[in-house]
Amino acid sequence: MELWFHLHYPELSFRLSRAPVPDMRADAVRNKKLIVQAAREVFATAGLAAPIDEIGQRAGVGIGTLYRHFPTKEALFEAVVIGRVEELVEEARRLIVDNDPKTAFFTLLSNLVQHGDGHKDLMDALGKESFDIQKAVPGLLAEMWSSVGQLLKQAQKAGTVRRDVGLPHVKALVTAACTAIDQQGDGLGLDQVVWTVISDGLRPK
Repeated sequence: MELWFHLHYPELSFRLSRAPVPDMRADAVRNKKLIVQAAREVFATAGLAAPIDEIGQRAGVGIGTLYRHFPTKEALFEAVVIGRVEELVEEARRLIVDNDPKTAFFTLLSNLVQHGDGHKDLMDALGKESFDIQKAVPGLLAEMWSSVGQLLKQAQKAGTVRRDVGLPHVKALVTAACTAIDQQGDGLGLDQVVWTVISDGLRPK
């Protein structure tokens, strides 16, 4: 039947073969969103070591569906981390424009440091234990730190951060704090204590 159709209606057959591929079906879009949301929750506490089966179970989809959207666990991890960094960049932009320069720097920094055990995915990426985010999305991580640096300068100009602190010091503090919280656990509110020590140390004496 297919051969007969091609022989008798060659022009229509050609047009059909050139028809555009339809957009992703609504159920596929929904499944992808469920997978990414579940991955965000699982990777946030376990990082790249998280079992892929747990993500599929939490999303309510089969492992085959998961792999159709993300062929490897690393690809899913990259998508989650890139999304998190994009959110941080957007938040930094908003704080630069709309927030009080005396408090904006501490607001963004506290979001990075506090609840550090919920940032395992981001810490893995920043430490390049899993993949190089700069290669995945050129300039994205640099833009995030550039925004942090701009907020830092605004805070120093406003007199709320000591003048001898530079962006490399801030990077080191964030990475060290989140790594320590992740390794020690946070059953005793360690993230709040660490944040209080860091924020007090950044303020002028």
